[in-house]
Amino acid sequence: MTRAKAIAHAHDYFDTGRFRDDLSRLVAMPTESQNPDRAPVLGEYLETEMRPLLEGLGFTCRTLTHAKARGPFLYAERIEDPALPTIFGYGHGDVIRGLDAQWSEGLSPWTLTERGDRWYGRGVVDNKGQHVININGLKAVLETRGKLGFNAKYLIEMGEESGSPGLRELCQDHKELFAADVLIASDGPRLNAERPTIFLGSRGGVTFDLSINARDGGHHSGNWGGILSDPAIQLAHAIASIVSPTGQIRIHEWVPTELPAAVREALADCEIDGGPDGPTIDPDWGEPGLSPAEQVFGWCSFDVLAMKSGVPETPVNAVPPSAWARCQLRYVVGIDPNEVLPSLRRHLARQGFPMVDVRLSRDEIFHATRLDPEDRWVKWALASIASTTGKKPALLPNLGGSLPNDIFSDILGLRTIWVPHSYPGCSQHAPDEHLPVAIAREGLGMMAGLYWDLGESGRPAV
Repeated sequence: MTRAKAIAHAHDYFDTGRFRDDLSRLVAMPTESQNPDRAPVLGEYLETEMRPLLEGLGFTCRTLTHAKARGPFLYAERIEDPALPTIFGYGHGDVIRGLDAQWSEGLSPWTLTERGDRWYGRGVVDNKGQHVININGLKAVLETRGKLGFNAKYLIEMGEESGSPGLRELCQDHKELFAADVLIASDGPRLNAERPTIFLGSRGGVTFDLSINARDGGHHSGNWGGILSDPAIQLAHAIASIVSPTGQIRIHEWVPTELPAAVREALADCEIDGGPDGPTIDPDWGEPGLSPAEQVFGWCSFDVLAMKSGVPETPVNAVPPSAWARCQLRYVVGIDPNEVLPSLRRHLARQGFPMVDVRLSRDEIFHATRLDPEDRWVKWALASIASTTGKKPALLPNLGGSLPNDIFSDILGLRTIWVPHSYPGCSQHAPDEHLPVAIAREGLGMMAGLYWDLGESGRPAV
């Protein structure tokens, strides 16, 4: 009964092909939560795959529902001793739309395909592969020690890719049932493919629409151009007032007053690298004086996701009647999400664009969260991963993207530690989503080591 034996069990699960077989079966289930036709598959994923897997590890499972949710939730718990620490695990079995026709030749979102050192398929990293790695990390400890040495609770949802509707309400309704010491879960990417990573929260996200509706119908540009306002030009100028020509945000309510010292210290040795398929960083874009890592993980960013005016597919010689843009602010702790749109309206009015209509484009706002990098659980997790891998893990105060992490940190009151098993160039949410096999194998060993250490030492010392 040794730590090394547990890690060896986890690696054996990978080396014998069992992990690949399991993941292949899961990928074949088209659990697209954004597609109403796939609703039956969402429940099937939980009942035919996750429930048997967790019950085989001694978990007691129950299906939970909520009227707002896109699909059911599976809750599982294994309580060995109420006096022991309790971890809360989370994953989502739903995936973004497959985009079948856009995948490279010979690849399909619903078939696990191996090419070189990568496995391709929808969900291999977001998020089927990641929670299967973690659950089998628990299994490796049980195979070695016969017990976990701590209590474990697990929640798998089927609507994260649709904004996790119902998850917040479910956690409010079952706050006592879900009580635990810490969330240990996996989603999102590592800092880069080679470096194990921990992140402690996520940036928030507000998505909104800007629009100008000047009049009904277009009018001939030869007869009316120059005497009718052009909504596309007005909207372009309005958007340009929000940021500088190099992307620096000009609305002071949208940026933090400072980059905290603990955040700056954590990011000092972090280098963003999307791998050979990743984009080239534009060094002069964004907030001056910040490193790329500080820009993504410590600051806020504004982007225009889409724009439209007239009929782009078949342009005509007419002054367009309207213009529209979907925009997004990713923000960090310290920004009030309730002030994002009011401050934007005030800014546009000052800049002479009162005609721009500003509306939230989705009901769900992701809130920014960040566990203190100095927390004792963080130091414990970093030490465990370093011991397993022989590498210094990257510590990210928060993910650059957005997760429903505030539900766990604010509603359930949990410390939140995320250990991702992916990398920035994995093409999640895009065609050709893939998982580097080296990350999967290393992730299995890391999680077995992490769970082993928790069962040996209990709660980290103060």
